[in-house]
Order: sequence, then structure tokens, then C-alpha cells
Amino acid sequence: MDEVQGKEHHDGQRRKAVDTARPATVAAVVCPVASGGRGEERDREARVAEAVGLARAIDLDVRLAEAVPLRRRTPATLLGKGAVERLQEAVESESIGLVIVDDRLTPVQQRNLEKAWQTKVIDRTGLILEIFGARARTHEGRLQVELAALDYQRGRLVRSWTHLERQRGGFGFLGGPGESQIEIDRRLIGERIVRIKRDLEGVRRTRSVNRAGRRKARLPTVALVGYTNAGKSTLFNRLSGAEVMAKDLLFATLDPTMRAIKLPNGLGCVISDTVGFVSDLPTHLVAAFRATLEEVIEADLIVHVRDISHPDSERQRLDVEAVLRELGVSEEGGIGSAVRPLIEALNKIDALPEEAREALRVRCATGAERARQYPVSAVSGEGVDALLEAVEDYLGRASETREVAVPLSDGATIAWLYRHGEVRSRHDDGELARLTVALDPAAAAQLERRLVEHRPVKH
Repeated sequence: MDEVQGKEHHDGQRRKAVDTARPATVAAVVCPVASGGRGEERDREARVAEAVGLARAIDLDVRLAEAVPLRRRTPATLLGKGAVERLQEAVESESIGLVIVDDRLTPVQQRNLEKAWQTKVIDRTGLILEIFGARARTHEGRLQVELAALDYQRGRLVRSWTHLERQRGGFGFLGGPGESQIEIDRRLIGERIVRIKRDLEGVRRTRSVNRAGRRKARLPTVALVGYTNAGKSTLFNRLSGAEVMAKDLLFATLDPTMRAIKLPNGLGCVISDTVGFVSDLPTHLVAAFRATLEEVIEADLIVHVRDISHPDSERQRLDVEAVLRELGVSEEGGIGSAVRPLIEALNKIDALPEEAREALRVRCATGAERARQYPVSAVSGEGVDALLEAVEDYLGRASETREVAVPLSDGATIAWLYRHGEVRSRHDDGELARLTVALDPAAAAQLERRLVEHRPVKH
């Protein structure tokens, strides 16, 4: 027994030495590239650069970054034995305090790699959670990050520390084995998750009330979505005149921001800037941020902001569309999906060579996507006016403009038109109020029923 306790004490001292010998800000990034997997679908250099960018988003000093070929996924360590040993030497020589594996690690793989490299190891999901935790500013954002982190941690309570041993139940020596520490931790995490979900339900209700107020005020909503660092916040600032933080940094914006803007025809709409998406965004992260992303689900129009200068732009488009489908949003609809019109803002054309820029303009003006893709530069403002006109056109398609003659004595119907439609002009003629009003299809159908019900009966 003393020998076992001595070994545990020795292991604890060794772990403590490992934790303090190397500064946690010195990091290595390892990108496993599997044959026929995500590594081949995506540009390898772009993938390594993205992982390094994620690490630097929380001020890590990346000393080592490389793509590691992966013939097969080793159950114990994900990487092959040779790669683990080679990286162990690099970790030692560079005094690495943190290794980021740009893939999903099981709890066992994470623990085995930490033992092999004698340093802290996190996977892609853990890194994204760290970034979200550092970026969250509002109460809502912090709640959502905590929910995602607890859900992630709940599956990683592994029996690797002595404090997880079973606690004795009852009194004296007669009590049987009680609740283990790992069971206590899981129970406490479960209780905290329930409380956070209850708080977030209140957030959803508040957002629902706000959306109802905008609908009552006839303010359509336009949601900006896109891959992280595609320039959404810069474009948002250009359109709204706001000063949302916009940096060349992955996940620079986490908490959503909404502003009212004027379209070229003088009508108003609300534009929202949401958190950026990323490839392999964990499912529980999407679920945790559903209260925020409901602004996308309920938007009248979605503008997909793409970094057209990025070498992986097409693959990033597919990743964003996959997340939208997971949220239940698509242009085609389907079981459980909300149909939402979507246009693409091909951003950062200022970073393209002149020939490529001109070819893109021609393609968007004459190609199959000419009414759906709009080249823009959020930095210079080039193409932004055309994008706003497209937004105006798409929002206008949902409304039907018609002339309505209502007796002045029918004040209830006149008030109804102001509440449910956009009254563009009104002229009172004798006993009639003649209004030009824009109504969406549902409101137009309600108006027809209302006019029939209030039509005077001829004798």
C-alpha cells in the first residue's frame, strides 16, 4: 500500500514538474492528414495555417507547426508510433508547453499523448472552446461557452487522478462503497448544464420577443454568416457605420451585434453580425450557440460572406452550408428545414490580382450565379452598393404592393394595415382612404379575408 502511494506521489510530482517546467504559451500545432480524409479535401498548407491562426488567436507562441501523414487512426494515440516518438524529441528540444492536435481526440488518446510527450495536449474542439471562452463578453456569450465546455468535459472525466477514487458511504467502517468522485463530478456538471439551459431558455424568449417587435415594426432582418475571418465584421461596419471589432484574426467576433440600416430605396432593415463558422465545428458547440444562431434561422435573408481570395474558399463555402443545414436552414427546404433566400458576398476582391478580379466580375455578371453572387471589398467599399441593391431586391420580392381603398369609418382596418404592412402612400378621398401598401403573402391573404368580412351588404 505504501509502495502504491509512493508511486502515486512520485507520478504527481513528475506531473507537477511537467506542468511548471515549460511555459504554457509556447505551443506546437500538429495536423494529422489522413489519406482520403479531410486533409486531402482541404489545401494542406491552408489547413496548417488555419490551425496556427486558431492558436495565435489566444496569444500562443507557436514554435512548431506541421502536417503529419496518417495512414490509419491508431486507437491509442491517433498518430503512429514513429510520429509520436519523433514529435516527442521536437517537444523536448523546443520546450513546448502545449501541443494542439488539429483533429478530434478521444479522452484515452489525449491522455496517452500527454504521457508520451510529457506536456499538455488539447484537440481542435478544446482549442475552439478556449478561444470562445477568451472572446465571450456578454452574459449570454459566457453562458453558451460554459454550456459547450461542460458538455465537452463531461465525456472526458477519466480515472487518471487519485482524487477520483471511490468515497466510503455511511459511518465508520460499516459503510459500503459510496459515490465515486468521478460520479460526483458528472452529477455536478449535469446539474450545472440544466441550470445554464434554463437561463438560455430565457435568452431565447427575450430574443423571440425582440424579433416579434421587429416584425411588428415591419423591419426585415438580414444575417451575415460565413467562415471565420472572411470579413463579416468589416462588411458589417461598412454597411452599418458601427465599430465592431474587426481584425485579421480567427473568431475576432463572438457575441452577435445588430444594427438598423437604410437601404437605397429609403426603407429600413436590421443587419446582424454572427459568430464565424469553421470546419469541423463540433455539434455540441452549434447546439450551445443555438440561442445566438436563431437570428440566422429567423432571418428574412442570409448573406454568406466568403473570402474569395483564400485558397480554400470553395471548401469553406461547403463547411458553412453544412452548419446552416445542421441549424435547419436551407434554400431548398426539406424535412425540418426553414427555407431562407441566400446570396453570396464574395469579399476581399482587393486582395486578388487585377486579372482574377476582372474575370470574377465577368463571371458574376454573366454566369449562372449572376443574381446570387456579388464581388465586394469591405475594406475599399467596392461593390457594396450593388450588394445593397441586391438585398433590397430580395427583401422586396417577399412583399406585394397593392392599392387598397378603405372607408374612413373602418379605422380598425386602416390601423391593421399600418401594423401589418408598409404603407408607402395615403390619400383620403371623400369617405375613402386610398393607401399604397406592401404586404407579405401571409398578410395579403389576411387582408383579403378582412375586406370580405367588412364589405357592406347590398340590399
